[in-house]
Amino acid sequence: MNTPLKVLIADDHQLMLDGLRQALNSLPDISVVATLTDGTDIARGVETYEPDVLLVDVEMPGMSGLAAVAKLVDPPPTLVVTMHTADEYEKAARDAGARGFLSKGLPLPDLAAAIRAAHDGVNLFEAEDDVLDRYRAPTLSVRAETVTDRERDVLRCLVQGISGTRDIADELYISQKTVKNHLASIYEKLGVNDRAQAVVEAMKLGLDRDW
Repeated sequence: MNTPLKVLIADDHQLMLDGLRQALNSLPDISVVATLTDGTDIARGVETYEPDVLLVDVEMPGMSGLAAVAKLVDPPPTLVVTMHTADEYEKAARDAGARGFLSKGLPLPDLAAAIRAAHDGVNLFEAEDDVLDRYRAPTLSVRAETVTDRERDVLRCLVQGISGTRDIADELYISQKTVKNHLASIYEKLGVNDRAQAVVEAMKLGLDRDW
């Protein structure tokens, strides 16, 4: 078996970070070697862990992910994974030398395919729309049909780092009690026990595909 691709993740949303690490580590050909929450640590992290692929968020404490990547002398293949969708962020990612600009709502099979493609030298800014199909692993699961649209909204919040009950309630204009009820239902349907595990399962199952 080939050595798993070493991935370094820089993101200041701890729940997102934990979920992404668990999700990627569930794949046989990818290994998350470290996670960072401060942009000023990216250069040191790259030097220390020598990742095959770097995943960075845009906004981070200390220094933005894009600024940190732009300062790297010999950066590894880099993918910007963010909830920002504005064109200027995508342009800044391209100018910083990244090979792709991805949504945090990207299903795990698609993110994994992007990591494999970036490692192979594919520039996702210029690649054909179907390029990821060549790097996509088999679908991990089809367990998702019973999750309601409103439960997907709660999962979207979790994936984007909105993890507090009150914060989710404010984001979705619902009561905190309703949030707790949705979470309890999500846990039961996905077979998980907490919010971090729910994020992992959402990514695995592609529940966030349309976000």
